Amino acid sequence: MRAGDEIIVITWLHQADREVLKVHPRGNPSNPLTGVFSTRSADRPNPLGLHRVKVLEIKSGRLHVGPIEAIDGTPVVDIKPVVGEAKDY
Repeated sequence: MRAGDEIIVITWLHQADREVLKVHPRGNPSNPLTGVFSTRSADRPNPLGLHRVKVLEIKSGRLHVGPIEAIDGTPVVDIKPVVGEAKDY
């Protein structure tokens, strides 16, 4: 792995509410209630986050990536290399 590589970071969305099944998208009450699997809500029964990111730097045993849609302190469960090219469907 080196700077410039794309990887998949799997996180545990530790602040997620596992009891929530519907949310107002983007936290806006004027949006209709929508199932969490149709939104980007962190609240979900299985709070795994999947993030495709770029390796920015590897320094002093630390991996710096970005951009990533996670808050500081979000536990990382696993890191995987991106295999092959993304296809448009």
